Amino acid sequence: MTAAIRLGSRTSPLAMAQSRLVQAMLATAFGGGAEEFPIEGMTTTGDQIQDRRLIDAGGKGLFTKELDEALIERRIDAAVHSMKDLPTKLPPGLTLACVPSREDVRDAFISAEAAQLMQLKPGATVGTASLRRQAQTLYLRPDLNVVTLRGSVQTRLNRLKSGDIDATFLAMAGLTRLGLTDSARSPVPTDLMPSAAGQGALAVTCREDDTVVREMLSRLTVRKYEIATLAERAFLDALDGSCRTPIGAVASVEDSNLSFIGEVLTPNGAKRWRKSARIALGVDPRNDADSLGRRLGAEIRAEAGAEFQPDGAIGW
Repeated sequence: MTAAIRLGSRTSPLAMAQSRLVQAMLATAFGGGAEEFPIEGMTTTGDQIQDRRLIDAGGKGLFTKELDEALIERRIDAAVHSMKDLPTKLPPGLTLACVPSREDVRDAFISAEAAQLMQLKPGATVGTASLRRQAQTLYLRPDLNVVTLRGSVQTRLNRLKSGDIDATFLAMAGLTRLGLTDSARSPVPTDLMPSAAGQGALAVTCREDDTVVREMLSRLTVRKYEIATLAERAFLDALDGSCRTPIGAVASVEDSNLSFIGEVLTPNGAKRWRKSARIALGVDPRNDADSLGRRLGAEIRAEAGAEFQPDGAIGW
C-alpha cells in the first residue's frame, strides 16, 4: 500500500454508508484493512439546520464547509461527498479528486396515496426540501400543495407514515445505499423530472498539493460517471446554479456518446426552459462534456432573458 488516507464524512447514515463504500474501494485497490482508511465523522452546518430550507441559510456549501476546513487544516486527507451537494467552485487549494461511484440518478416518488405523481388527488400535500422538486411538481401539478420537509431519509419517511404529508420525493441512489428501495412507489423518469446535477454520484475531494493522495484517489474514478457529471456541473455553473435556482440536469455516457437533458424553472413552476442534446465524444471527452453543459446553459439564459433570476429574487 502506498499510504494511509484519513477520510472525512458527514455523520448522517447515508453519508457514512457512502464513505464506507469509498473506504472499501481504497482497501481493495491498495490492500490493507479498513483501519488504513479511517473515517472521521463531522456534523456540518447543513445538518444542524432543520427548521427551514437551506436556501434561506446560505444554500450550497452548507454540507461541505466543515469538511473543507478539515482538509485545509490537514486534519483529514480526503472528504467524501454526495456530488449534488458539492458547489461548482471549490475553496482555493482543494480539488475534486475522483468520481468513484454512481447509483440510479432518478428521484423516487413515495406515497401511500398514489403510485405516481400524476395520480395524486387534487390538493394533496407533497413535502420536499428541494426547490427543484417543488418547481417541477408545481409545473406538472399546479393543483397540489407543496410544503417544506427537512431531515434525514428516515425522518422524511416517518413524516409520510404519520400522515403529515401525502407524498414526497427522495433520491433512488440514497434509498439503494441504505437498503430502503422498497420504500419507493415508483422511480420518476428523468424526462419527466430531471434530477439534480450530480445526483447519485459520489465525489471525493482533497488538497491540490497532496500529490500522493490525488494519485491514489484518481485510480478510483469511473470515467463515464466523471464525464457525465462534468457536463451536469458545467450546465449548473453556466446558470450560476445554487439552491436558490430550480435546475435539473442529467447526463449519461454510452458507446462514446454523451446524452444530456437540462432544465430551469421558476420556483412556482409557472415557467420552464429545457434543452437536450446527444453528441459523440472526441479525443478530449472532458472538454466535450464541459463545453456541452456550458453551451446549453448559455442557451437557456439567452432564451429566458430578464425572466431568469439565479438569485431567486421575489417575483420570479
